[in-house]
Amino acid sequence: MEATAAKRKEPRKALRVKVISMGNAEVGKSCIIKRYCEKRFVPKYLATIGIDYGVTKVQIRDREIKVNIFDMAGHPFFYEVRNEFYKDTQGVLLVYDVGSKESFEALDSWLAEMRRELGPHASLDSVVFAVCANKVDAGKLRVVDESEGRLWAESRGFLYWETSAQSGEGIQEMFQNFYSAIVELCENGGKRPPGVGLSFTREQADAIRRIRGSKDSWDMLGLKPGASREEVTRAYRRLAVLLHPDKCLAPGSEDAFKAVVNARTALLKNIK
Repeated sequence: MEATAAKRKEPRKALRVKVISMGNAEVGKSCIIKRYCEKRFVPKYLATIGIDYGVTKVQIRDREIKVNIFDMAGHPFFYEVRNEFYKDTQGVLLVYDVGSKESFEALDSWLAEMRRELGPHASLDSVVFAVCANKVDAGKLRVVDESEGRLWAESRGFLYWETSAQSGEGIQEMFQNFYSAIVELCENGGKRPPGVGLSFTREQADAIRRIRGSKDSWDMLGLKPGASREEVTRAYRRLAVLLHPDKCLAPGSEDAFKAVVNARTALLKNIK
């Protein structure tokens, strides 16, 4: 009995994981890592040359985690260096600058690069992604709002956090949740735990993104100029059912629903 009790109290074996950072140059990847690991912010921009490597230990519940962090340069020049580091990764920090639309729109390209390097048979379902909307201290300079970033992340089953490496906002909480999700992934046989991003459908997410990018009321309803009242009404009803805030929990659904209502009203005023 005593031997059994002693065995139960033995600490679990430390878990070794590999984490990489991805995102355009100057979005703050290195600063986020330094803020978490060293509790400091470096205001002067120092470009990452190729790869920066570090090791840190964290305690998640009753498990010690030894994290190998590969901070990858975002400049295209270093592609031939970073392409060797995608394999055998359990976690990815996918970072963009909320004051740079270009860095946000580049997220898809970063995922494509990772898929290409992992090969045609690899699945990103075996990796935990934490999307960091960084530099939220930018205030009025912000051009990518929270709902747009959260929609992009959660529609792919990724974690989403608003962060500021300068002030430290969201950094500690993001890493704790990120590492907890990695532990769950490892204990789940290498598959990302279900439950993230399942509160809305891909169709709803695509509709919200399309409405955001619409050039006019016709485009917002998915119609060509000159459509009839009946066609406007049908298009509106379809989108209203899809995006009604009572039924759709996707980030930005309320604003998209209001935009659709306003588009219908504006069009019907001018159609006899």
